[in-house]
Order: sequence, then structure tokens, then C-alpha cells
Amino acid sequence: MPKITVLPHHEICPEGIEVELEAGENLCKALLAKGIKIEHACEMSKACTTCHVVVRKGFNSLDEMDDIEADLLDRAWGLEPDSRLSCQVMLEDDDLTIEIPKYTLNHAKENH
Repeated sequence: MPKITVLPHHEICPEGIEVELEAGENLCKALLAKGIKIEHACEMSKACTTCHVVVRKGFNSLDEMDDIEADLLDRAWGLEPDSRLSCQVMLEDDDLTIEIPKYTLNHAKENH
């Protein structure tokens, strides 16, 4: 079971958190199931960038992103070389450390 470390985020996860998740799970769905209310305005249909995360540890263990995800990430706030859309990350056996960027391009938050 991979251990996922979410670094502190002022609003979503102020203290940070470590959770163990199952390999093969979708990162965004798994975080939501653990009570981490990451934004996901397009309902994980790969149409926005609100679930953008920066993978601080374990990036190279993830599957490569496809062209659609790469194109979307070009519009994400705070884009870094190790950025991914959490809705497109399937967890492997390796541990990850992720950071949720301070802002998104979402102008109106939904009540997810």
C-alpha cells in the first residue's frame, strides 16, 4: 500500500496528512474518500485543472501523462515540471508526496 503525504495547504489540509491508499486507485477519488476536499470542477473528466497537484516525491513512478493532460496543465496556476492532474493519476506501489497549489483557475467553487 503506498503512503501518500499531502503537504499542508492553507484551506484544504492545513496540517498536512499522511494516508495509506491502495495501488490502482485514482489519486483524486482516493483523496476525496479520505476527507481531503481537493477541487474537481469537471467531475474528473479531464476538462479542467482544478485538481492539479505537484508531485514532490515519487513523480517518476507514475505513468506518463497523455497529450490532453499535458495541454490542460499548460493552463494550470503554479505549473511545475512535476505537476499532474490528480484525476489522471493511478497510484502505483511507490509512496508519493504531493502539494496542492495555493490557487486554481476555478472562479466559483462547487459544493463537492
